[in-house]
Amino acid sequence: MVALKLYPELKERLKEIQALEIPPARQGVLQPLIAYIQHKLDAGETAFLNFICTHNSRRSQFAQIWAQTAADSFHLPVRCLSGGVEVTACNERTVASLKRFGFHISAKGTENPKYSISHSENGTPISAFSKLFDDPENNAESFAAVMTCSHADENCPFIPGTEKRISVRYEDPKTFDDTPLEAEKYDERSIQIASEMFYVFSRLASTS
Repeated sequence: MVALKLYPELKERLKEIQALEIPPARQGVLQPLIAYIQHKLDAGETAFLNFICTHNSRRSQFAQIWAQTAADSFHLPVRCLSGGVEVTACNERTVASLKRFGFHISAKGTENPKYSISHSENGTPISAFSKLFDDPENNAESFAAVMTCSHADENCPFIPGTEKRISVRYEDPKTFDDTPLEAEKYDERSIQIASEMFYVFSRLASTS
């Protein structure tokens, strides 16, 4: 097994992030996600996680990218996807926050850019752009739909292909767009999601 060569800045930030404590209430929220992935791993199957919010622009993108980074760091067969119910764009503030944490990012296109996001020198880049949850790029016959926003969770009662529906909601950093707190709040949400995804995968790693 070849060790993942995380970019130095990202590696240092992850040391800080993984040292954060997850409140007991949030541990409870995350437990169904841990159980679902563990069930797939115990069966010798790849787990597909589709992180869903309405516009697939902020929270679901953070969740996909941090979850895939965690899965790759622990060498677990988990493929992380994201999608929404409306196509917009992966918000530029989301991308800027990820850059501040040390991801290497390139983009193609303008209206709905397709970002290639790398966490390491030897890992597979993550593709990020706004898309519907059933976009062809999210190629999975069955998956867990991880609902990251209240609007999508409450207004999408049925998602085709869902093997398990799991609610892991986050507050929307969009509230702080174009304010002096914008960067701080995007990074705050990114840190929360990163710490929780690494908690999830560390629990799996310790029992696999």
